[in-house]
Amino acid sequence: MARKASGRPPEEALWLWKREQALLKTLVVDRDTEAWQRDPAFSGLQRVGGVDVSFVKGDSVSACASLVVLSYPELEVMYEDCRMVSLTAPYVSGFLAFREVPFLVDAVQQLWEKEPRLMPQVLFVDGNGVLHHRGFGVACHLGVLTDLPCIGVAKKLLQVDGLENNALHKEKIRLLKAGGDSFPLMGGSGTVLGMALKSHDHSTKPLYVSVGHKMSLEAAVRLTHGCCKFRIPEPVRQADIRSRDYIRRTLGVQGAPALRPERSKKAQSPKACPQGASEEPAGTFKGTPSGREAYPRFSSVVLPRLPQLSLPLD
Repeated sequence: MARKASGRPPEEALWLWKREQALLKTLVVDRDTEAWQRDPAFSGLQRVGGVDVSFVKGDSVSACASLVVLSYPELEVMYEDCRMVSLTAPYVSGFLAFREVPFLVDAVQQLWEKEPRLMPQVLFVDGNGVLHHRGFGVACHLGVLTDLPCIGVAKKLLQVDGLENNALHKEKIRLLKAGGDSFPLMGGSGTVLGMALKSHDHSTKPLYVSVGHKMSLEAAVRLTHGCCKFRIPEPVRQADIRSRDYIRRTLGVQGAPALRPERSKKAQSPKACPQGASEEPAGTFKGTPSGREAYPRFSSVVLPRLPQLSLPLD
């Protein structure tokens, strides 16, 4: 029987979530921190990662969390980890990280413990970074908690800070002619929150790229384009394909609708996930997991640095 996550959390939980976002936001680094990021050809970059959470069709609780690592620039899969998880925290717009990120942090931690030589040098996240209601989307959240460079890549425009998918925006999209063309997403505050990128010569819809952590927007856009065989960056695309395949093989059911298949002269078939992929036990949402309770491993490095001060919450 399909399960659904419990309803909207109480106001106290939302307040705590906002507070944690505000505190973690102070740790976001929006500039290049690695030498390879400043190199025109990304010399020194060898491993790029992608994460995804795919749901069982008709079930908003049962899902497959996946992490893949690809070689760069070949974009061949070097590592993958898929595991069934139970996402019992409810979905609330602007707070996706509290529902999904704990499982993604755990996947990164598992890789660090099992195969540290395969740790990605950057993570692509199917979601937003600083292009977010409070400037701290899932790509920022994952980046800060893992201390890895992260790039947010969204398929739809999040309409915040005055950004609108209006006639002017659509005209700008129409003027994107070749793969790699882009235009800035400047909010009403005057801040550039991300870039709309035509990721492939034949794609008609742009991607919305934003900084997650430890990378400049310019480098994030260049690397996103460099990782696209199709419209979707290959790390995210492979994480999506393999998580849905894992659901089919494990449960004998379909995942939610997959990314639209596209033709490629280098199309890859999914590989089997590693042995020993575990299933997270189902639980009941009881308020808000926060701090070390939500992120028991990587957060031991991050959380002690959080400023102990009261921040304004919108």
